[in-house]
Amino acid sequence: MLSRQFVRENPEEVRRALETKGVDADLDRVLEVDAAWRELKAEGDDLRRRRNEVSSEVGELKREGDDEAAEEAIERSQALKAELEELEERADELEAELEARLLELPNVPHPEAPVGEDETDNVEVDRWGFDDRRALPDEVVPHYDLGEDLEILDFERAAKVTGGGFYFAKGEGARLEHALVQFMLELHRTEHGYVDVFPPLPVNSASMRGTGQFPKFVEDAFRVGGANDEPYDDDDLWLLPTAEVPVTNMYRDEILLDRDLPVKHVAYSPNFRREAGEHGTKTRGIVRVHQFNKVELVNFVRPEASDDRLEALLGEATTVLERLGLPYRVLEMCTGDMGFTQAKKYDVEVWAPADDMPEGPDVGGRWLEVSSVSNFEDFQARRAGIQYRPEQHESAEYLHTLNGSGVAIPRVVVAILEYYQNDDGTVDVPEALQPYMGGQEVIEGGEPVGESAVGEG
Repeated sequence: MLSRQFVRENPEEVRRALETKGVDADLDRVLEVDAAWRELKAEGDDLRRRRNEVSSEVGELKREGDDEAAEEAIERSQALKAELEELEERADELEAELEARLLELPNVPHPEAPVGEDETDNVEVDRWGFDDRRALPDEVVPHYDLGEDLEILDFERAAKVTGGGFYFAKGEGARLEHALVQFMLELHRTEHGYVDVFPPLPVNSASMRGTGQFPKFVEDAFRVGGANDEPYDDDDLWLLPTAEVPVTNMYRDEILLDRDLPVKHVAYSPNFRREAGEHGTKTRGIVRVHQFNKVELVNFVRPEASDDRLEALLGEATTVLERLGLPYRVLEMCTGDMGFTQAKKYDVEVWAPADDMPEGPDVGGRWLEVSSVSNFEDFQARRAGIQYRPEQHESAEYLHTLNGSGVAIPRVVVAILEYYQNDDGTVDVPEALQPYMGGQEVIEGGEPVGESAVGEG
């Protein structure tokens, strides 16, 4: 959330943010409401001063025994009180509108963020492991076919149980996901200095607003009871779309101490998103699903430290892929593709070699985003009321928040199944994961279950 003062003093900078991020919000109305609210506040201050003067006059007149004049002064005081109450009611209405409209304004991009309209204007800043990638089978089987062949992914039964956009990971597939979670948590805990958090899965509307999911992205959320288009209040519950929401809001409306910072939390959670829109080969399998596992990294830092922390956070996310031996690239996101809440953002994309997509590399395959690493500066902290006190005697200030996936698991599973695939249809387990799979080195698959399997035999 941008402060009123910032919007008031930097309207053209905010207007550029609206344009470069492609956000439709009425900045002129924000400025108009702010000016009207400030005018009413000034009038209110004047009325209070005048009423205080009349109240003092009443006391003086009573002490002098001039009851008639005192009664007239009391009537003037009551009239001023009624006028003040009416003015304050109008001011409260304007303030409520102002707060609602400020929530519609996006974060202002960092001066170094590339300016662009969409994903075609993102800038590749790094690539790792691609030039010396391992030898692959002549024809790499896509993860959705291989997963079913190996009996480690089951889409049909998940659709029966829940609906489209969900999947069962079973046998070695489930073990692979569990292993990835444990590997990432231990890496970030022991090497990167994070403190574990296991958050609640439902979050209230106030939390969704605090991190910027609401009100703009309410249609993407899973509501716990009630339809998304029905009115909601701060206590209504939603399934978390990312652990960023509960972990950031842990400290909502709190003041941290300088000695506390930086605070670094790592959290595993299942995540729930409607992800309506794209369908077909591009999102087939587990590339885009409604429920997925993810390990999230959330940071709370002093404002002057956030730029450096963003670069360190990016390194913590990419370390996961390097330890797994998976080729990846890093994109710096342009203003039109970075999102509503971010000031600066990187996307980390792992290489999946099976499906040849237009946006993929020349040798085939495609890039799959597995982490977005973002600096929100004080945007989320203002929305959620998270401050810190630089010194005990100093006023509290808003800190900066950052987060990044460390990393999202289904697309890493896609990359492992396709990149570590062998000619015989088995899949090598990355060396870093083997200790978390009981020393298992190869995924060989399981046996089918059910009458159809017997018939095929």
